[in-house]
Amino acid sequence: MTGIEYSIFESCSAQDVLTLFNKVFTQSEGETEGGIVADLVSELISLTPSNDLFGFVAYSDNSVVGCIFFSRFILPSNESAFLLSPVAVSTEQQGKHVGQGLINYGLKHLKSLDVGLVFTYGDPGFYAKVGFDQITESVVKPPFELS
Repeated sequence: MTGIEYSIFESCSAQDVLTLFNKVFTQSEGETEGGIVADLVSELISLTPSNDLFGFVAYSDNSVVGCIFFSRFILPSNESAFLLSPVAVSTEQQGKHVGQGLINYGLKHLKSLDVGLVFTYGDPGFYAKVGFDQITESVVKPPFELS
């Protein structure tokens, strides 16, 4: 993990972030999915109010090698929570703890803002390494239907 720097997402890095998401998801899921995820990130950045979206970026040699976003959603109890999604780490940096470092950096920032609830979807084995506990839909209903 040497040489990795983490920072808060700033709009000046938007194009590099979009390129990263497109490349990572194209490599893992195909060109169509890469475009869909990049478009989703573009919409998140441009349409979500700034207090409802937090992004964090990992850099290596001044190049974007990872990025995550946390989006606010309201639980049925009217509690505010954040959803960690999407996440992208360049293929060359995967397996080097860049994603874990980036998530920990983002969670620390959210905690400093008194955010108490953060959820994500994905591999429970991976997300347990950064402090997430597995729950079921009966505990918290997802904001969208899961596939």
